[in-house]
Amino acid sequence: MIYSSAQDWHDAPHKRVVLFAMSGLGKTHISNLLRDTGDWFHYSIDYRIGTRYMGEYIADNAKREAMKVPFLRELLMSDSIYIGSNISFHNLAPVSAYLGKPGDPSRGGMPIDEYRKRQDQFRRAEMAALLDTGYFIDRAMDLYGYPHFVCDTGGSICEWVDPEDPNDPIMTELSKHALLVWIKGDAAHTAELIRRFDKAPKPMAYQPEFLTRVWNQYLSENNLEPNDVDPDSFIRWTYAQALAHRQPRYQMMADRWGLAIDAHDLMADASPANFDALIASALDQKRP
Repeated sequence: MIYSSAQDWHDAPHKRVVLFAMSGLGKTHISNLLRDTGDWFHYSIDYRIGTRYMGEYIADNAKREAMKVPFLRELLMSDSIYIGSNISFHNLAPVSAYLGKPGDPSRGGMPIDEYRKRQDQFRRAEMAALLDTGYFIDRAMDLYGYPHFVCDTGGSICEWVDPEDPNDPIMTELSKHALLVWIKGDAAHTAELIRRFDKAPKPMAYQPEFLTRVWNQYLSENNLEPNDVDPDSFIRWTYAQALAHRQPRYQMMADRWGLAIDAHDLMADASPANFDALIASALDQKRP
């Protein structure tokens, strides 16, 4: 790790961290608070994905739908209107909408082959965005003069890395530049995340092998053909399994490559000062 102790962290003129956790445990919230101090550059992986790596896919998908409407088709063909996504740090819905859900098209789903294609596009986009972290650390300093840097990752980072491999290319690259920090939830957090997701299910990215397993299992257990699947029912059914699948992967990432801070401790006093203190404490606990 690039900081060896609490004192090393406190004395560092440049604090650089990569936050990872399930969506909903405070990564973006604490990143926003750090940015608001004026000393931290906030690098959002999801924003980078939606603007740099998937912006064209998202815009083309919207255009494809617009082309089905004769009035809009005529305007598009004559370059009379422009269609693009209005993605921001606070509105990443265009990325989720593009990822979509598999199942019955009449209920908002898409064929599983198209779904797999978009999942693969997202996988490649997220891996590229993660590997851009070092570039953005340099850019934040050289261009804007920010002394500190926080990388706000998506919940699916654990799907694309091998946390048991000491030579994993993404983890190796990230750990060269920043301290990897897992915001660790507990059973109560898991129950709350499941409750929220059940109320408002939204698209997710899955490891290909995991997706194949749960998709086949869902079809078999419910005696369904792919186009008969209710998209929201499928992703609700899958969510708790996805949490269970990711938790040990996050743990291995923290054990091998970084450290963990407790989500309860972080959100009990969601402030830059408390974040600073939690990192320092975790570093000293990590020391052999």
